[in-house]
Amino acid sequence: MTLSLKKRTTKRLFNEVPLTKNQIREKYTMSPFSVLDARKGVWQKRKKLWISLGIESELGRENVKLWAKDSGTKEVSQKIRMVGEVSIFDPVLCELMYSWFCPKGGSILDPFAGGSVRGIVAGYLNYQYTGIDLSKSQIKANRVQGKEILETDSKVKWITGDSANMKKLTGKKHDFIFSCPPYYNLEIYQNSPKDLSNAKTYKEFLNHYYKIIKEGVSLLKNNRFACFVVSNIRDKKGFYHNLVGDTIRGFDKEGALFYNDCVLVTHIGSLSLRIEGQFSKNRKIGKTHQNVLIFYKGDITQIPSF
Repeated sequence: MTLSLKKRTTKRLFNEVPLTKNQIREKYTMSPFSVLDARKGVWQKRKKLWISLGIESELGRENVKLWAKDSGTKEVSQKIRMVGEVSIFDPVLCELMYSWFCPKGGSILDPFAGGSVRGIVAGYLNYQYTGIDLSKSQIKANRVQGKEILETDSKVKWITGDSANMKKLTGKKHDFIFSCPPYYNLEIYQNSPKDLSNAKTYKEFLNHYYKIIKEGVSLLKNNRFACFVVSNIRDKKGFYHNLVGDTIRGFDKEGALFYNDCVLVTHIGSLSLRIEGQFSKNRKIGKTHQNVLIFYKGDITQIPSF
């Protein structure tokens, strides 16, 4: 009698059998958990498939300067510069964020476009995409890649300009904001005073950064998500600037509230060259993750199902 009651209760509580791990991956591409592990074989295999399309996001970024003062020794610093490890955005992360948080065929706004990855993935998956960047050479390289890889790039637009003037540059509202802003002066992109990476102080950086967030949120449709991929960065003395917390505050101030927090576990890369110098000398832990911050604007009861 008890067993029979338990069976009926279970059937009433669950309309369908809970999905297995493989079924979850099949439905959502990757498990929608707070830790996104880009080192796993399944992630790397999918990343290689994206790269095999011909994506070369590093094109247009040849003049980016790396901030390598944390290396510990002159020899290691030189090795890092020879490696030239300019950050390249992960196409699998793009795929996940688009499919999880943007309506199918929806419009995506990218205030810090950088390389071609986010635009190409969006176009390939049949989303509309508008990417804005200050660098003319970067935008030119992105457009060339878009035409080479996508059957049609009519849905993908890269615009040269300052995202503090996004309203004038785009003129319409979007279904999703997705971007990776400069990590203050970790990478110096160009000499323009409008470039956030050239800000003389972190306070100056934040003032311009918050203007861009304000513009972006104003162009986000109601009941829609936004996502910034960020990381805390060290100042010249070695202490952290709280870019993660400051980003949350910036969105919160404009009415897009902090909704999901994911950690993207990244490859070690050149950290293996730097870690001995920075840890033995200064006890600085090697950072192998980024924060994926997701915000929501609107009525939480109206969150759409994509």
